Amino acid sequence: MTAGGAPFGVNPAERPRVLLVDDDEVNLMLVSAALTQHGFDITEARDGEAALRMLRDWTPDLIVLDARMPGLDGFETCRELRRMYGYENVPVLMLTGLDDETSINRAYQAGATDFFVKSNQWTLLAGRLRYMLRASRTNIELARSRSKLARAQDLAKMGSFDWWHEPGRSLYRGLALSEQALHVLLGKVDIDDRPSLTFLLRSIPTVDRHNFIRTVRNVVQHEDRLLMDVPMNLPGKFIILHVQAEPEFGDQGHCIGYSGIVQDVTERRRARDEIQRLAETDSLTELPNRAQLRKRTEQALFQAQRMGHQVALLMIDLDRFKNINDTLGHSAGDELLREVARRLKSCVRHSAKIIESEKESIGPRAHRALEGVGRLGGDEFVALLPEVSDEAEAESVGRRILDALREPVDVSGQECFATASVGIALYPRDGMDAQDLMRNADEAMYRAKEEGRNRLVVYSPQGASRGREQLELETALHKALERDELVLYYQPQVEASSGRMVGVEALMRWRRGEQLVPPNEFIPLAEVTGLIVPMSEWVLREAARQAAVWREEFGFDGTVAVNMPYRMFVQKDMVELVEHAVRDHRLPHRMIQLEITEESLVKDLQSIQPTLRRLNELGVQISVDDFGTGYSSLSRLTDLPISEVKIDRSFVKNMAVTHKGTAVARTIIALAQVLELRVIAEGVETEDQKAALVAEGCDLMQGFLYSRPVPGAEIGPWNARHEARLAAEATAPRVAPPAGARPRREPGA
Repeated sequence: MTAGGAPFGVNPAERPRVLLVDDDEVNLMLVSAALTQHGFDITEARDGEAALRMLRDWTPDLIVLDARMPGLDGFETCRELRRMYGYENVPVLMLTGLDDETSINRAYQAGATDFFVKSNQWTLLAGRLRYMLRASRTNIELARSRSKLARAQDLAKMGSFDWWHEPGRSLYRGLALSEQALHVLLGKVDIDDRPSLTFLLRSIPTVDRHNFIRTVRNVVQHEDRLLMDVPMNLPGKFIILHVQAEPEFGDQGHCIGYSGIVQDVTERRRARDEIQRLAETDSLTELPNRAQLRKRTEQALFQAQRMGHQVALLMIDLDRFKNINDTLGHSAGDELLREVARRLKSCVRHSAKIIESEKESIGPRAHRALEGVGRLGGDEFVALLPEVSDEAEAESVGRRILDALREPVDVSGQECFATASVGIALYPRDGMDAQDLMRNADEAMYRAKEEGRNRLVVYSPQGASRGREQLELETALHKALERDELVLYYQPQVEASSGRMVGVEALMRWRRGEQLVPPNEFIPLAEVTGLIVPMSEWVLREAARQAAVWREEFGFDGTVAVNMPYRMFVQKDMVELVEHAVRDHRLPHRMIQLEITEESLVKDLQSIQPTLRRLNELGVQISVDDFGTGYSSLSRLTDLPISEVKIDRSFVKNMAVTHKGTAVARTIIALAQVLELRVIAEGVETEDQKAALVAEGCDLMQGFLYSRPVPGAEIGPWNARHEARLAAEATAPRVAPPAGARPRREPGA
């Protein structure tokens, strides 16, 4: 019951009331705004204790709990509210930033109805809440029906009957129906026109009638209890009749008949079937979902093992589906997924049929009815072929799928194409159970993407070995921080006019065993896995520590440039991280320079601009790396609190070689001067490049011409040698170098 006394969920047309509990004010604001926009009435609570106090006097339709909160966290809050009267069945969604199995199990053990991993997919979150609300209302209605059945037969469409075995009496005279039973069967009570047992038996469909008679005979023979559901085609209606009866015994201890009840359970069965359909069907595409696909696959493998044939599993993933969502919106993406589902269904059989059990299909090849396509989630689909003669047959279906998806799709008035990558795995060759088969089909699908997309690949162990190598690399990277395997190398930044070192750039390396793993191998992996965040935090602290050591050793007073990924600037604690780094090592803020790539800068400028401004106000310098390779506009650059732009090495490489290369660098330098920004060039390798840069007005540079990146302990000796050479050159008479002489590099370069 709600606070006002009305039954929960009585008016679905009203805006569903949601209690949103989160200690993060920003996240609370974002989720609240998104759900309000999707038609929910939001009430907010800042912590678990406040939420429990509110629930004493008010009952929402849904409760959304943040898993991690100070004090009473989401799990404990859920346990407490489940102990409160009236909150046993209120839907609770656990909102968590974790998607590991332990967190999921904790959520369910605490009494959560479902969980949702934090993201900005508000439409998916709203859909999940509405699904929970519908399921909750259905379950509550079922519970109310059971309660009414227990209180009164007439309210529960229930009636009683007696059927006895008195010798010499016909079946008709041996059956007595109560008035409630007549009402259940005929919709009316007519004492003078009672239906005969023969009439009732003939109302049962033929197949079910034979099963009913066989069951009754067996029950009577063993004087057992009768309990079964019987479908009946009665005048003007079809019902599912629940029959339950107990044997009655005479004075001599012999069974003289049965007494029991009949109940019209049609609506209950429909509700149960609907719940099963919702539980095993993807709500967007109406295809079988992950749970039903797994059930079908296990049944198909059981039949294949028994009959000795092969099973094929096709993993289908749309190519560049994210572009459709980002460009046309999520509603257009949903429309595309529905069209893809329709096309995939045309390529296989029985896609929409839910297989409850083996008894639904009869015959030696009944398992073929398991064939179908389903949706795993997102833009991933699976096609199950329960019997194939060979690999070629599975490939034929895969090519049919690719051909079907190559046709253009009209989405929101925009013509687009939805190609796919398909991976194929066969039982028993590629896996003996559903889990292995799905994993290997998924592996083959990713190989199809690596090979250019819009193609199919059959699983092979050789291809899987590369995936295992990547997995091993990812596992090792997770342990790299705790094992102190990450190291920083530093490349000097030099002022060309004076020749002195004015700063360094810190570059991360991974010392795995005796080898240094190239950054282009582990940095992208760190980005994907999210490890780039703790790794970047370590880089910031280590660079500040090393700068303090240099300051003590040889009076270093330049800047230390540290590359920072985009996601670090959207963290609310980025400023605090920098503050701790400089405070712990007693460095002025100006010595820390944070580099962000131009591409990252324009991803979501509004989100990172406040952080950039706060850092700039503290004196931390911001440099735009890889400048000229992105798509930033002049208007944006003028609004940004940046102090430096870095010319990408691809432009420097072409300087003094092509007119266009020099022109691009000249444009960048001129733009930086107009905006009153420092400009530094990276990748300077030759004296000609240096001279060309100086001629265009660029005085800061770094590259192999001066030094390769070296460990921190080598920067002091390098600087000493470099300054000694500068002093020697200043006092020595100038001699023109012989024609064709190679530029001199510093020792260690």
